Amino acid sequence: MNFIHVLILSIVEGITEFLPISSTGHLILASKLLSITPSDFSKTFDIGIQLGAIMAVVVLYYKKFIHGSEIYKKLLVAFIPSALVGLVLYPFIKGFLLGSSTITLLSLFLGGLILIFYKGRNDGMERIGYKEALKIGIFQSISVVPGVSRAAATILGGMFSGLSRKASVEFSFLLAVPTMLGATALDIYKSRGTLSSGDLGTLVLGMALSFVFAAIAVKFLIGYVKNHDFTAFGVYRIILAVLFYLFVK
Repeated sequence: MNFIHVLILSIVEGITEFLPISSTGHLILASKLLSITPSDFSKTFDIGIQLGAIMAVVVLYYKKFIHGSEIYKKLLVAFIPSALVGLVLYPFIKGFLLGSSTITLLSLFLGGLILIFYKGRNDGMERIGYKEALKIGIFQSISVVPGVSRAAATILGGMFSGLSRKASVEFSFLLAVPTMLGATALDIYKSRGTLSSGDLGTLVLGMALSFVFAAIAVKFLIGYVKNHDFTAFGVYRIILAVLFYLFVK
């Protein structure tokens, strides 16, 4: 991977991490366009730069994290299902799913259809209980499949549980913190023997870039869902999947 690869992938990660269009799917497709040969480090990089994006949420929503313990309990409940799936299926996820453009494209397409036909509501519940948190966590566990989108899965899980679009999106942001911290820590720990000092420097640069663009994306989405549903994102996912299938795959 060269500097241009790092720059493009980090910007793609930052913009797509919190939008319901699958950051992992975009990274896989972008790597294919850039002719980046899949390797253990390239997969670790794709996972590691998500930490930079997650830190954007910590900074923007720091007040929710420093006031009271209730939010931590709900995030823990929502985090458990995906943590269990990630730990059990880690070799399969990294060894097979993360390298499959076919699975990515199919997930993008099917997820797009769901976003188009399920509108959600903006007059739903604003307060999240433990039952809703668990349902969202179960939905999130599906997002280990590239192309599904962790953001899309958790937002849909929230709306299916009766939450408003805004409440679903904000909880999706917050849930990303323990989820992606756990995924990044697990991958870096398991890859520790293969990472050089140069690799670590590349990771830090990627994290910094993804942080900046993720902060922009978070502010955009919160403003967007006040007056719009997710149809546009669904259409985008389908168009992207079809174009890649026809001209790139």
